[in-house]
Amino acid sequence: MDNDSSNAIASAMAGGFLLTFLVIGLAVTVLFVWLFWRVFAKAGYNPALGLLCLIPSVGWIVCMIILAFGTWPNERPPVMASAVTPTPV
Repeated sequence: MDNDSSNAIASAMAGGFLLTFLVIGLAVTVLFVWLFWRVFAKAGYNPALGLLCLIPSVGWIVCMIILAFGTWPNERPPVMASAVTPTPV
């Protein structure tokens, strides 16, 4: 086998590995966004906060901090209506 054919084989293998890595990385990213979207929706936050996972390296950490230390809107007591009675006409 000459040098050109071994370079072509190595380039094809590297391209295949890169494509596989990108597809798996994209699938994992979509999974994380979907999971955090669902968690934020059930916690009472705007579900679009799940898109914070798209920030490289720190996005999922920011999501976890919001969920861990924030007051969940669905745990707040409901606001009572004022006790004003209507006057008869």
